[in-house]
Amino acid sequence: MMSSRRDFLKQASALALAFGLPSGALFASGTRFTAIRRNVGMYSNSGGTIGWLINDSATVVVDSQYPDPAADALKGFRERRDAPVDVLFNTHHHGDHTGGNGVMQAKTIIAHDRVPDLQRQQNARIAPVVADQTFSREWTDTFGDETVTARHFGAAHTGGDSIIHFENANVAHMGDLVFNRVYPFIDRAGGASISGWVRVLDTAIRSFDTETVLLFGHGNPNFGVQGNRADLLVMKAYLQALLDHTARGLRTGNNREVITSEVQLPGFEDFISFGPRLSLMANLNAAFDELSTQ
Repeated sequence: MMSSRRDFLKQASALALAFGLPSGALFASGTRFTAIRRNVGMYSNSGGTIGWLINDSATVVVDSQYPDPAADALKGFRERRDAPVDVLFNTHHHGDHTGGNGVMQAKTIIAHDRVPDLQRQQNARIAPVVADQTFSREWTDTFGDETVTARHFGAAHTGGDSIIHFENANVAHMGDLVFNRVYPFIDRAGGASISGWVRVLDTAIRSFDTETVLLFGHGNPNFGVQGNRADLLVMKAYLQALLDHTARGLRTGNNREVITSEVQLPGFEDFISFGPRLSLMANLNAAFDELSTQ
């Protein structure tokens, strides 16, 4: 429990910096390296959950957190297989998922088409390390006895989210498409769409089975960052509830202040907030903006 608490606090501080939140509040974690199934596992430290595949043929990594945790993760990867990272996927452009790209020194970085430009826009003062291979809908390759497929189902948390599926292990990294029982960051400036997010999760639900292990970018410490299809249903239902609440308010002539003043949506009492940008009010404001422009 002490290890989990330390990891929780580290991730709290790092994501507080990423999202401009007060230090000391944030997301769930767990032990640093966790093996899951068939040479696939996850790494938790400061930032979005890292996924990994390490077998005799390759080291494949999903997301890179920040430079310091990336260095720690890389050390662990090299202890397991003394070779460079072959492929690094970025599930989207946010700094807590891409900030360690340069440290990983992967042979290839892969992301959706929109991710490099979104990274550059977010880091206008520096030249971020961005993907050298991109895809629009799907990318797939085989590494030893594992097939890895990256898919983009449309705009959701950002305009460039992708899901990385280790098919034989049946483990999928969802990136920030799931904030597990946490009010999510809806990055409208980065191309987010709440209605699109609902559709993306619906596609993901139909794409995976009850045996699929799902990894989430962030999570409530009581629920963690590893789950299954049932957690996708909860996330989808929450996003739809945001839209429904906002649409009802608009139909009855309520203004932004009234619509966004709700303190809790019924059925989602387990959701928690970490500062103004990851809160129900911020989510309702994003829904108001989205529906007001349709």
